[in-house]
Amino acid sequence: MADQLARAEEFEKKAEKKLSGWGLFGSKYEDAADLFDKAANSFKLAKSWDKAGSTYIKLANCHLKLESKHEAAQAYVDAAHCYKKTTINESISCLDQAVNLFCEIGRLSMAARYFKEIAELYESEQNIEQAIVYYEKSADFFQNEEVTTSANQCKQKVAQFAAQLEQYQKSIEIYEEIARQSLNNNLLKYGVKGHLLNAGICQLCKGDVVAITNALERYQELDPTFSGTREYRLLADIAASIDEEDIGKFTDVVKEFDSMTPLDSWKTTLLLRVKEKLKAKELEEDDLT
Repeated sequence: MADQLARAEEFEKKAEKKLSGWGLFGSKYEDAADLFDKAANSFKLAKSWDKAGSTYIKLANCHLKLESKHEAAQAYVDAAHCYKKTTINESISCLDQAVNLFCEIGRLSMAARYFKEIAELYESEQNIEQAIVYYEKSADFFQNEEVTTSANQCKQKVAQFAAQLEQYQKSIEIYEEIARQSLNNNLLKYGVKGHLLNAGICQLCKGDVVAITNALERYQELDPTFSGTREYRLLADIAASIDEEDIGKFTDVVKEFDSMTPLDSWKTTLLLRVKEKLKAKELEEDDLT
């Protein structure tokens, strides 16, 4: 480890010397880039992640001097992956630089990929608002490149987080759009009822029984098989329990569905919100009588 660190520092020193010395413009930066690359690798082997990250940034700058934008972008990505282990903000900043360069040279699928990585870093930091922003950017770029599966994965993340932030309409629109797209694809068809269930749960969170009923009719028109599913039954029964203000019925319906198809934590959280609203309504009515 100490041996690798010493080697890394030696390579870095030589690279800095190349830059400060006299030399033909191109060859000076090429030589320094080669040495910075070796230094960064040695810093990585020594698990000195911050030093590896800052050395990759120096490497990126050499590539920029040489007008090699693709190599510079890749060096920023390497820097980001080192910083990921120590400083998330630095990692995000490097990925942002990489994305800008990939956009400049028209490598949009690479830009999409790293937008998604930035979103995942924000998600790991529980910064949901920023995660949404970058998942949306990633989805747009994947969509432009016609990488529909990846675009939809990012859109689903946006919908999931938007609902957590109580932006239900945004979530509904995304889930309905993905359901519509999936109907025309034999591989994705089986997932339609899941997307419609998610959209329906968001409708329930808005608490408007008429809107829920209309939505269920729309989903039936969209996919005539939907009304025969347990997902449809769950949504219709919950809508009825809200209409009747019957908490007992609500609980039974959810419990029965969950016993056959376990609800994930996202659905559970949203259904608990629906239940709380129903409880509050019941208490309000009790107060009035």
